[in-house]
Amino acid sequence: MAVEVTGPMGERYDEILTERALGLIETLHRAYDGRRRELLERRAQRVAEIAAGASLGFLADTKDVRDDPEWRVAPAAPGLVDRRVEITGPTDRKMTINALNSGAKVWLADQEDANTPTWENVVGGQLNLLDAITRRIDFSTDTKSYALKPDEELATIVVRPRGWHLPEKHILVDGEETSGSLVDFALYFAAAAQLQLVRGQGPYFYLPKMESHLEARLWNDVFVTAQDELGIPRGTIRATVLIETYPAAFEMEEILYELRDHSAGLNAGRWDYMFSVIKTHRTRGTDFQLPDRNSVTMTVPFMRAYTELLVRTCHKRGAHAIGGMAAFIPSKDPAVNEQAFAKVEADKTREAGDGFDGSWVAHPGMVETCRKVFDAVLGERPNQVDKLREDVAVTAEQLLDVAATPGEVTEAGLRSNVSVAIQYLAAWLDGTGAVGIFNLMEDAATAEISRSQIWQWRRNQVTLDSGDTVTTELVERIADEEIAKLGTPDRFDAARALFLEVALADEYVDFLTLPAYERFS
Repeated sequence: MAVEVTGPMGERYDEILTERALGLIETLHRAYDGRRRELLERRAQRVAEIAAGASLGFLADTKDVRDDPEWRVAPAAPGLVDRRVEITGPTDRKMTINALNSGAKVWLADQEDANTPTWENVVGGQLNLLDAITRRIDFSTDTKSYALKPDEELATIVVRPRGWHLPEKHILVDGEETSGSLVDFALYFAAAAQLQLVRGQGPYFYLPKMESHLEARLWNDVFVTAQDELGIPRGTIRATVLIETYPAAFEMEEILYELRDHSAGLNAGRWDYMFSVIKTHRTRGTDFQLPDRNSVTMTVPFMRAYTELLVRTCHKRGAHAIGGMAAFIPSKDPAVNEQAFAKVEADKTREAGDGFDGSWVAHPGMVETCRKVFDAVLGERPNQVDKLREDVAVTAEQLLDVAATPGEVTEAGLRSNVSVAIQYLAAWLDGTGAVGIFNLMEDAATAEISRSQIWQWRRNQVTLDSGDTVTTELVERIADEEIAKLGTPDRFDAARALFLEVALADEYVDFLTLPAYERFS
């Protein structure tokens, strides 16, 4: 076996880094890492084409897939029939227990945007998942103990591995860094697939950051190979794809088609989608410039077109459509809670009315609010896949109509982006990928949209409501002022440096987690 583990072996790591798991990583790396790298290069080529004047649109060469009325995705798998409330969060020990106990139908066990991929988190998260499945997990503080409820009350585990772009430096095959996606997938699949089948469920995944149906085809081939390699029946794996990149919005049906034997639906992700809007059209002037991020609601024209198309596409093919995140964290301030709960209820009411089969929350305290909304629409039905939304006919022009988004760029919006991004990056660099900031649970997607907006505003020399132009000097000054408000400024030095590196660079950095990951040994 030409696999080398360069990370230190901690307690019980041998239960995850087994010969079976490492052998699977070796097989998948040799079979698919070349294709993965080629597909990442295709992303860069598309950005270059758009910079030269090309436009996104529905693909001509896959029109037959979209026009074929016959094909459907596989029937919903056990534990994924009713998904009216899903909770997201990292795979630390406390969150694992709280998420599974939360009353949500599904837990998105996040090894991507809500996780700093330190070696300890990569392997430790897998141990926590294994312990949860085998009911060996508990957690205690000085004042409280946590344990799992009975199996029938627990959420279904759906693991989100890292995106195709992220490497894993601590596992080498033939001397090469491996794919974070393939490592996260293989470690969980090798440890848990058979155990989940015994429990009456299966190995389920959320697939992030894809930009094309060819990337979905790669995942499908990985699934087939892994199932064959480990003697698991084909079709056992089920995957829900996050439609959180701008290019993927034009290939929703094709993505479902490529994964049809393993598909569990699509999800609408807000911040990453807006981040991708900027990234894809970053050199195209103000036509794709967004106002303050908090003013871009799900009802603005281009976001409305995206979510309506997602529901229509999923239900047309018998797949689940899962709505976006309610990131609010319950506060000790009743007035803050009242306003926030009202906003969350309104947002979930819109989603349920549009035909979504469920939606996301980030905190156990929001599960009941989301469930009540979907209960009112679904009743005893597990989903509303039969709501076909044949009234929806979304055009490429509607998906591209970013210019119709109302709102302005304000100093308050700039300050919010700077403060939130720096606070988040400080936590990320300290090993925590899900962070409560200003009563919201933030992950890497928030930092990405925040720094991307600043990069775009600076490039376009935007004038704020204050009359100031967004410049390097202004952003640096605001960064210092916002850090001063937080106290203990020294602890933000590394985060400030990373933030300014990705927000003010002449060349746009595709993902801030790439230079951030390089800072770890």
